[in-house]
Amino acid sequence: MISGVSREFEGWEEGVAHLVKEDPILRALVETYPGEKLAPKDRPFETLVRSVVGQQISVKAAESVWLRFVGRLGEVSPEAILDCSVDELRACGLSGRKVEYVKGIADDPARCDPAQLTSLDDEDACRHLVAYRGVGEWTAQMFMIFALCRPDILSLKDIGLRRGVEKHYADGRRLSDQEIQNIAEPWRPWRSIATWYLWRSLDPIPVEY
Repeated sequence: MISGVSREFEGWEEGVAHLVKEDPILRALVETYPGEKLAPKDRPFETLVRSVVGQQISVKAAESVWLRFVGRLGEVSPEAILDCSVDELRACGLSGRKVEYVKGIADDPARCDPAQLTSLDDEDACRHLVAYRGVGEWTAQMFMIFALCRPDILSLKDIGLRRGVEKHYADGRRLSDQEIQNIAEPWRPWRSIATWYLWRSLDPIPVEY
């Protein structure tokens, strides 16, 4: 796997302190994973492509496909993707539809340049990103968490978040969007960090994009 240049998620410690104070369940999760944190990388194009690769599959399956994808490309860049044939990308484990999506992103990499998104609030940044074919709300939100380090993203379409909340707050009972929003209200303005800890509680592999 290509290693990116890690940087800090600004405000992480402040956010953790807030969550520990406001929510005893998250306090227990923070204590379970001491010293662990989201490690963003300064490779926004790669992050967006990886989010597309991980759509609608498990963390473990996404990691497997991603490793094959990176192994084939050598470097996750627009040029490398455009140079690969559809068959070569499908051999990595991508569906035909996902191949179309990643090639579409490679055709317009400037759209996911953080410089174009810095001045936009979360809602407008999401609208800007979903102009890519194949980038829906969930994918845009993963990009905002992992590439833009937006601190207060609550992705109700994310199955990991939903299962984490249902496991820790409702004994596994399925919850509505409104119920999850109500549970998450005390997490503001650090819902991205709360989401990461809930993900971490479900998977042996920390979620990474």
